Amino acid sequence: MEDTAVEEAEASGAAEFAPALVAAHPLGHSVAVAVGPELRVFDLKAGSVVSLSDDSGGGSHSDAIRAISFSANGVLFASAGDDKLVKVWRTDSWCCIQTITSEKRVSAVAISNDGMHITLADKFGLIWLVTVGQSGGGLGSTDNKPVSIFGHYCSIITSMKFSPDGLFIATADRDFKIRVTLFPKKPLRGAHEIQSFCLGHTEFVSCIAFTCLSEGSSFLLSGGGDSTVRLWDYINGCLLDTCQVRDKVGELLEPNETEDSNLAIADICPTNDGSLVAVAIQSFNGVMLLACDLVAKKLSFLKVITMEKCYIPTSLASSFPAGLLWTVMGASNMPNQAGSQLLTRLNIIPHFKNGILASSDHVPTVLVDSEVPHGEKLLLALQGSLDIAKQEEVLASVLAALKVSMHKMLVKKHYSEERREHRKRVRNDKKIKK
Repeated sequence: MEDTAVEEAEASGAAEFAPALVAAHPLGHSVAVAVGPELRVFDLKAGSVVSLSDDSGGGSHSDAIRAISFSANGVLFASAGDDKLVKVWRTDSWCCIQTITSEKRVSAVAISNDGMHITLADKFGLIWLVTVGQSGGGLGSTDNKPVSIFGHYCSIITSMKFSPDGLFIATADRDFKIRVTLFPKKPLRGAHEIQSFCLGHTEFVSCIAFTCLSEGSSFLLSGGGDSTVRLWDYINGCLLDTCQVRDKVGELLEPNETEDSNLAIADICPTNDGSLVAVAIQSFNGVMLLACDLVAKKLSFLKVITMEKCYIPTSLASSFPAGLLWTVMGASNMPNQAGSQLLTRLNIIPHFKNGILASSDHVPTVLVDSEVPHGEKLLLALQGSLDIAKQEEVLASVLAALKVSMHKMLVKKHYSEERREHRKRVRNDKKIKK
């Protein structure tokens, strides 16, 4: 069944399957899922579906959302994607207060720790900055258009994060590198000097995340297409430790699924204290847990949490107050799925903190649908359906499409001159005329 789905996905050629994304409010107030152009939000405090409103005049997203992010204090939320729009939302009202137009498709978005700036990365590797609100410590244009501040030229940015102290911004790309850049207090005036490069991955870097000790020392985690999770001293660009996931999950997979190309790291998510790291792997129906000793600067395999057949998480998020790990699987633009173009499935893992989940004698489990906070109301709001868990064939199609999607986006391709000219004529990344 899955082989047929892969063939259909590859045969579709021009289709680009956008994976579903999940983000949790840092104080546990809400959780958001993006699939295709849809942004779905559930208010965990009120136990109700959030109705989004837009005062910016920009309209809703019209194409796949590729990046979502809460600000450090949870006041703001940003969504961005293939429609070249970045939308900034206030989370107290879930009203869009600003719509930013990019010249090209947006692959990553982040909000500065003080909530005054939005950074966005386009598919050509340029990093742009926009000031939010009236004050931002810089000289913005009167129409508040994005200003280019630096870039990984001609390399797609896959992930972008601000350090816990807000002094640095880390950007990862498909050319195996991570750049750590100083983020000045007045970013539209100051120089964006390179602090370090974190070099060691042998394939694309798919995700990065900061983690820190209670006394303030912070580190960088990364995952990539080389089936590794790595721990970095990002100030000096030093690799501290590497965890190879292939050997740990290989025995749980079919022989044809154990190649590196099928074991790319899809996402990583550390606990609030950095002691545990959840890892989503492209072909693995579940989540791997790593123990992270920030004092000894070591990563080690802890255990795996298996999930239902064909459920391969595409995105992870943690809700620290409740100790929940949110996982989502889904894709948009699916071929041959009449009447069901936005396919999403949500699973939640409890006790995501150092303690019960980390103990050797505890067998972790996934919450069944009846145990999910707010039950069917939440699942219906974020999944869009309650019966997708029973549709094994649908999940298999999603899985196949996502494998094709990651390969198409992150693995560099070599085209003939004729093919290059055709792509130039039909591409959707031309500059918008002023």
